[in-house]
Amino acid sequence: MNDSAPPSDGHGAPPPREAASAGLNRMGARLRARARPRFEGLSFNRLIPNIMTMLGLCAGLVAIRFAIDGRWAHAAAFICFAGVIDGLDGRLARLLKATSRFGAEFDSLADFLSFGVAPALVLYLWTMNSVGPLGFLPCLMFAVCSALRLARFNASLDIGLEKPKPAYAYNFFTGVPAPAGAGCALFPLFLAIALSERGWITLAELIRHPILVGAVLVLVGGLMVSTLPTWSFKNFKVPRVVVLPLLLGVGLYLALLVTEPWAALAAGGIIYLGMLPFSVRSYMALRAAAETRADAAS
Repeated sequence: MNDSAPPSDGHGAPPPREAASAGLNRMGARLRARARPRFEGLSFNRLIPNIMTMLGLCAGLVAIRFAIDGRWAHAAAFICFAGVIDGLDGRLARLLKATSRFGAEFDSLADFLSFGVAPALVLYLWTMNSVGPLGFLPCLMFAVCSALRLARFNASLDIGLEKPKPAYAYNFFTGVPAPAGAGCALFPLFLAIALSERGWITLAELIRHPILVGAVLVLVGGLMVSTLPTWSFKNFKVPRVVVLPLLLGVGLYLALLVTEPWAALAAGGIIYLGMLPFSVRSYMALRAAAETRADAAS
């Protein structure tokens, strides 16, 4: 008899205690946590800003589709939605530390479609096509100016790495940014919709005149490609004495945005354009102060 053979119950099988122990071992092996597979690639958090940018791009495309169907309010609303997305994706990228060159280029392409091509086509289909081929020229100029403004912004990113801007210049854009330009260009459409809802059809048709809309497109396109310093509101500091009036004004504007959204959007364009002279004055004052400090240090 082999002494090394496992004990048996007389029928060639291990005793019940040994069988139970082997069964528990097999069950434990099945229940034991398996090694988690490791995948190479980007974290999902780093993809969120690009997903937001794609949503903005799709919003611009949907706006064009609604304009083709003659649904002007829906088209304008989706361009506004793209503007909200554009204001969030860059901040999310910085918050999640997911900034990349790909994200910057993708954002610029999405901005060109949503804030350059889409507003131009919406306004062309809304009123500018009523004067024939000449009506397309202001729309074409606006879209080209939007592309030039975005290209200049991308080029400034590389130039900024080689030659950093002065500290005071980081709070300013060069020219009107594309989302703000789209909002200002759509001012006649916003105002006409607001007037139509009030029943002022004659005045709304006057606002819809191609000469007025074309002048707005040319003016805003010129502001986008200009060298005008405009506030970026990224590190904007508010003096203490104007904090309460500013909060009150923001609250009133939000109340107007909820009750009369189209009138609020039209007023937003006027407010933004009215802020441009103050932006230039602020930039000039900061530059003069920086030059004074530099002369005193030398």
